[in-house]
Amino acid sequence: MKYTILIYESESDFKARTDEGRKAAYWGAYRAYTTALREAGVMTGGAALQPPHAGTTVRQRDGKRHVQDGPYAETKEQLGGFYEIDVPDLDTALQWAARCPAAAHGSVEVRPNLVM
Repeated sequence: MKYTILIYESESDFKARTDEGRKAAYWGAYRAYTTALREAGVMTGGAALQPPHAGTTVRQRDGKRHVQDGPYAETKEQLGGFYEIDVPDLDTALQWAARCPAAAHGSVEVRPNLVM
């Protein structure tokens, strides 16, 4: 069954991606995690996302399109990336999610993919 591991990070985590003193450790942890997923043969996709300020929110209300730059909600953590994995069950997906670097400082959500 396919699951998506959603990675939520704080503003500080997003800054660690480019901060000279922290980016090597940040990206090194994700490279190691990605390698483990690939070597186990469970990773089917994924991507790191640009910081929330690079996003655009679109809503359609009363036949009109409303566009807002940046994140819509002010929250402590924002979506920073995702992995899609194919594993036998939720317990296995949760085991992989617990190994995600964000699990130690942010939060990681696991959702089963909808089969259409």
